[in-house]
Amino acid sequence: MLFALRTLMWLILWFFILSFGAVILFRFVPPPVTATMLMDEHGFTKDWTPLSRIDRDMVSAVIAAEDGKFCTHDGFDREAIENAIRRNMEGGRIRGGSTISQQTAKNVFLWQGGGYFRKGLEAWFTLLIEQIWGKRRIMEVYLNVAETGIGTYGIEAGAQRYFNHSAAQLSESEAARIAAALPLPKERPVVNPTGFTRRYGNTIRVRIGVVRRDGLDACVYG
Repeated sequence: MLFALRTLMWLILWFFILSFGAVILFRFVPPPVTATMLMDEHGFTKDWTPLSRIDRDMVSAVIAAEDGKFCTHDGFDREAIENAIRRNMEGGRIRGGSTISQQTAKNVFLWQGGGYFRKGLEAWFTLLIEQIWGKRRIMEVYLNVAETGIGTYGIEAGAQRYFNHSAAQLSESEAARIAAALPLPKERPVVNPTGFTRRYGNTIRVRIGVVRRDGLDACVYG
């Protein structure tokens, strides 16, 4: 019993050491690959691009679409989480309340899927990256590891795939269309979208101006 307790304590200690070490390392070094990429049956294409070479419209678009409180929360949007829990209790399609910070923590350090254990790890890594990386680095990593299509990861790879030019040259419309597809990148078309995806993309495009006007991206560019 004592041996098992000591072993558990050592495992916990090493987890803390390794998690801190990984977060500190990726504060300065691009994550080379993620579990999601390695597990993608289609393989993966990616092209790490510094935030300075990604059009600001893309940042505004993902804030508008994914996390309007990105610059003001501490990694967790408690109101969104509470709303998601309430809607899920009512039945129907399961909805999440994850912030960009949480999605980044999951994408870089963990795996896709649910479960309380994985969500607990996600919360831990979210706390770490909020404190160690800061908002600008979180955004930079998010835009480089997010799945943007079948076997395609990061905004640069997505821009090249869909529009044949770099992420630095994205228009508002193009950025909005990529952002609209992010929740379901394997199912929502970026080129010639129809139905909900097209309407959602148009809504995001309008919201880009709101993000700029209200300074909702100030923590990234301030």
